[in-house]
Amino acid sequence: MKTLWTPWRMEYVKGEAPSFSGCLFEPPGNSRRDREHLMLYRNETVVVLLNRFPYAHGHLLIAPRRHIATLTELDANEAHALMDMVQKCTHILGQLLNCDGFNIGCNIGEIAGAGVADHLHFHVVPRWQGDHNYMAVVAEIRTIPEHIENTYDAFVAKFDRL
Repeated sequence: MKTLWTPWRMEYVKGEAPSFSGCLFEPPGNSRRDREHLMLYRNETVVVLLNRFPYAHGHLLIAPRRHIATLTELDANEAHALMDMVQKCTHILGQLLNCDGFNIGCNIGEIAGAGVADHLHFHVVPRWQGDHNYMAVVAEIRTIPEHIENTYDAFVAKFDRL
């Protein structure tokens, strides 16, 4: 039997994760990246974060910088920049993780499953052949093979080149 360690998730599993003041997609300051907030990239239009409680290793969140809740509120420049970043992120994840595919999605509104319903964001989730096993099906637990901060450190150099 193999042991899979994901200790950083325990505060989330127990419901003890500290609440975030402000908006998750609006980390303080204006720097291009921020390890504390797992922000890999930010420009004047979009922000890219590692999901702190991911569905799979390398799960990214991509959002417009402007605090809006729906696709219809995006202006043409924001819509283009957001899709362009989704493309760039899938390319980077493919290079770094050698994944077999992606789930890319956007939940709009709390009723649709959005955890942060008032700030539009896309999920880019890398997938591998056979990546769902009994843990996800039986125990509703996903295993992530690398500590989130190590993943950040491995990813940030690619995003620095954007």
